[in-house]
Amino acid sequence: MKKAIISLGLLLLCAGVTMAQKKHKKDNATPENTPTVTTPAPPNQVTNATHSPNATQAGNADNMAFKDAVHEFGTVPEGPDATCEFTFKNTGNEPIIIEKAQPSCGCTVPSFSKEPVPPGGSGTISVAYHTKGKPNPFTKTITVVSNAGTKVLTIKGNVEKAPTGSVPENNSMIRTN
Repeated sequence: MKKAIISLGLLLLCAGVTMAQKKHKKDNATPENTPTVTTPAPPNQVTNATHSPNATQAGNADNMAFKDAVHEFGTVPEGPDATCEFTFKNTGNEPIIIEKAQPSCGCTVPSFSKEPVPPGGSGTISVAYHTKGKPNPFTKTITVVSNAGTKVLTIKGNVEKAPTGSVPENNSMIRTN
């Protein structure tokens, strides 16, 4: 308990110091030390921004053309996973490499190939939604990050509650396309 109180006190002290520093900078602002504001460059304009080697380079997300970015499952039974595939085409001039596909929650599991998708080629992202114990409507997103940029995919549907005691184990799947 003492550690929690001490930690909270230190947190509040740090916040107070930061606020005081900001106020001091604002009160002592002169043309020489006024911070500059940079506006983003218009699209297609080269900037001098630097990127870390591990950061996703800003690409042209339009080069990753999905057939559909939203999948509507309709009504599915509670228990088995509901799965679908999102298909995209590489309409750019460089191979597309998917770095990650981040679901909005743990009940949604995306998978994808680590192989580059060549220009003119197609790729897929498979998504499984765990329905067991989740009756009710759902809307979940998957944020796909690649060297071509970021795309958000959406799955929607309604899980119909299974009769009491009849929810099957999670070893079967419902597949829709």
